[in-house]
Amino acid sequence: MGRCTFSLDNIVITPPNDIRSYRLIELENGLTALLVHDPEIYPEGPPEQAEEELKEEDEGGEDGEAEEHREGEVEENGVGDEDDEQPEGGDGELRRKRKGKGGASQTKRKGKGDASQTKKAAAAMSIGIGSFSDPIEAQGLAHFLEHMLFMGSTEFPDENEYDSYLSKHGGSSNAYTEAEHTCYHFEVKWEFLKGALRRFSQFFVSPLVKIEAMEREVQAVDSEFNQVLQNESCRLEQFHCHTAAPGHPFNKFFWGNKKSLVDAMENGINLRERILKLYRDYYHGGLMKLVVIGGESLDILEDWVVELFSNVKKGPQEKLQFKAEGPIWKAGKLYRLEPVRDFHMLYLTWTLPCLHQEYLKKPEDYLAHLLGHEGRGSLHFYLKARGWATYLAAGAGSGCIYQTSVAYVFNMTIRLTDSGLEKMFDVIGIVYQYIKLLRQVSPQEWIFRELQDIGNMEFKFSEEPAQDSYASGLAGSLLFYPAKYIIYGGYAYETWDEELIKHVLGFFTPDNMRVDLVSKSSIKSEDFQCEPWFGSKYTEEDISPSLMDLWKDPLEIDVSLHLPSKNEFIPCDFSIRSDNSCHDDPANIYSPRCIIDEPLMNLWYKLDTTFKLPRVNTYFRISLKGGYANLRNSILMELYGRLLRDELNEIIYQALLANLEAYVGPVGEKLEIKVCGFNDKLPALLSKILATVKQILPTDDCLKTFYDPDDKLHVLDELSISDLNLFIPELWSQVFIEGLCHGNIDASVKNKLETNSVTEEVLTRMNGVIDLLIEIIREPLFNQLRTKEQLGYIVECGPRITYRVFGFIFYVQSSEYSPVYLQERIDNFINGLEELLEGIDDDLFENYRSGLMAGLLEKDLSLTCETDRYWCEIVGKRYMFDFAAEEAEELKTIHKEDVINWYRTYLQQSSPKCRRLATRVWGCNTDPKEAEARSESMQGIEDPATFKMSSTFYPSLF
Repeated sequence: MGRCTFSLDNIVITPPNDIRSYRLIELENGLTALLVHDPEIYPEGPPEQAEEELKEEDEGGEDGEAEEHREGEVEENGVGDEDDEQPEGGDGELRRKRKGKGGASQTKRKGKGDASQTKKAAAAMSIGIGSFSDPIEAQGLAHFLEHMLFMGSTEFPDENEYDSYLSKHGGSSNAYTEAEHTCYHFEVKWEFLKGALRRFSQFFVSPLVKIEAMEREVQAVDSEFNQVLQNESCRLEQFHCHTAAPGHPFNKFFWGNKKSLVDAMENGINLRERILKLYRDYYHGGLMKLVVIGGESLDILEDWVVELFSNVKKGPQEKLQFKAEGPIWKAGKLYRLEPVRDFHMLYLTWTLPCLHQEYLKKPEDYLAHLLGHEGRGSLHFYLKARGWATYLAAGAGSGCIYQTSVAYVFNMTIRLTDSGLEKMFDVIGIVYQYIKLLRQVSPQEWIFRELQDIGNMEFKFSEEPAQDSYASGLAGSLLFYPAKYIIYGGYAYETWDEELIKHVLGFFTPDNMRVDLVSKSSIKSEDFQCEPWFGSKYTEEDISPSLMDLWKDPLEIDVSLHLPSKNEFIPCDFSIRSDNSCHDDPANIYSPRCIIDEPLMNLWYKLDTTFKLPRVNTYFRISLKGGYANLRNSILMELYGRLLRDELNEIIYQALLANLEAYVGPVGEKLEIKVCGFNDKLPALLSKILATVKQILPTDDCLKTFYDPDDKLHVLDELSISDLNLFIPELWSQVFIEGLCHGNIDASVKNKLETNSVTEEVLTRMNGVIDLLIEIIREPLFNQLRTKEQLGYIVECGPRITYRVFGFIFYVQSSEYSPVYLQERIDNFINGLEELLEGIDDDLFENYRSGLMAGLLEKDLSLTCETDRYWCEIVGKRYMFDFAAEEAEELKTIHKEDVINWYRTYLQQSSPKCRRLATRVWGCNTDPKEAEARSESMQGIEDPATFKMSSTFYPSLF
């Protein structure tokens, strides 16, 4: 067994309310690991003996003492024997924040905050190698390697062993590949952390990379790429890569697909050997950053990491640096690109030097704050007031190519109106007027101090993320920040450097700018080119020298452009409130109480006693008269919501900068207002919003930017501003308000109601059976339809509640097969479920049940999560604030026979109670006539409106 070369405690700067302990260690092989002891994982203290080891012995001793692998086994042995027969399975892991799969932790409602609740354990590994390291002849290889690590190892050869283990123990996993790093992460029920780590560690010791698995998994990579073919951001990013200088690290296809990978094989390239070479060259300890979050002591976590990860190949501590001579893109060019959707988007892009080392100064954030500001005097305010733009954002994005060791790429995104499209060059001219203004007034220290204050308060009072997200975030930060700053680095504005800001501002010149116009109207000539991977049509043209000269030094600066005013919403009071009534009645600790019960208003209130942060969430839903009485009113209601958001934009934006979030808009026939954030200035923001909501006076220009689906346009054409002005008072002539105030706020009105503790046994039991069925079949469904049959990238099942009616959905999205075939394969899987369920023994069933219960009883991660849970109960008129805890209790009485009986009653097609709706969406490569050629027993819905009129109402369950 290896050992640590160093171990340091308390090296990380942490928020004051962070009760976790941190230790940084380095193994002899160069691997750096951050160990995190989270006492809330074991709220009553860690168990004396790891239950995980006992349970795994019962499962056949598969987690007994692992056979020690030689360091560098991958390099010496080629990571496994290709000819060995191995069961097929699934990886479930997809690229770039892709949809994961796993157990109950993903979407479960939370129970009340008692001591029985625990959090999941988690881990993540970031490796400092990504798509920049793809060989030009096999593009997408780093992404493909990420997929292949899930497909079995020497110690755990079954392809779906890792995912199956997590699924059985309330866990989930994910992974993604970026330009310069790759990250793998998971979370699992706390008892099974070591077992999960044992399987996880083998990704980085002895993956098999079997040829037959490669042949199937290349389909998964291709399906993943097909999912983003219509994504405008992905299309633009790849277009930026395509037009980069030849030989530049950007000038590649990072996603990878069947063509890029299979063509490589057809061209005589041994793809497996290339994957293994990439793995051998870069998957070593010196490039690896591991994070483990558990309830065990730091000493135990350290022992586990040393035991399980010491066999990773040794390598030097380093960070790969990618350099490029010359500019990334040609100067003075305008690219016109055809989008998928019909809009006009203008992108201005400047290349900045790499600013990784300036994380305590953040000059790019200072400039983004000013160039992307939406208050008076800003570019956004100017362009919007003239009807040229409806949206503007600016900054050095954190995506794949935008913050790398090569360069920082600073983007300004402007959504143009039709008028703005005609004035596109004038719009760019205004941008350079504002840049000239920034040069003239010089960087302002008070603006930096505002950003510093906001960053510090966000750091000190940040809400806790999900465990696996926290682990992956820390693992990524270990690659870029010194250990001291891995949490604080993203928030820190420690050093004011006026000269550095001036230096970075010097890169904002026309000669260093590329212009992309993405618009259906932009390509008028047939003489266009095509980006080879996404197929985007584009043209390239020179920007006239006269325009370039004008932008370099504008003749004047419009008087309406100026720096923003000081932010009135930055809080000063961070004290924590108390309420003695919580101690008088323990029920008040766990559930909101109704403190106003009147004919026109119900207001629910709960003081936060869990997170103890100076934050509050206030939600209101206002029932208005006739908002959706007919199509005309519904459009007026939507117009009213849009106009409100437009009128409030400046106030809401300013508040958002100070970490106060607000939403105002229609939800059906109601108006919803949500204001969340630091409580000190929240009442002032809420007052401004409420005053605007009732006093808004629309003008004739208000309708110009309204767009909606075609079936509403003919009604919209008949509307006038006078119609809207008559509609608004009528809306407010009859109201009922339901509200919730939750967080660091005092109750100002005496409680008038007893806490509602009504539960409905039928609801909790039905939900428990459905959730348990999902827990059992999710991984087999994915393994069969995605990994084995390779039907498509997205394969899912889950509950669906539509207007309070329970449903169960199976969903497959494919770029290769027709909906009819997909439905046949789903039906085949459903038909085999009885055998699958019958084959589950009592121990395995108990694993699924306990994993689901752990997810239900997991603590709310943040004040907002808890507020949202209460709000769902309030607007749904159920008031079952401890629903998840009740479901977890009910699960104790649910047995395997109950799940099988539910399947036979509602999913088995022969059952008289089975009711199914199949929704088929035909892609451009499939033929809808295929459905007509097949004999089907189902009823087709030719006219949805007629079908709805002929149907009876379904009785609500609650």
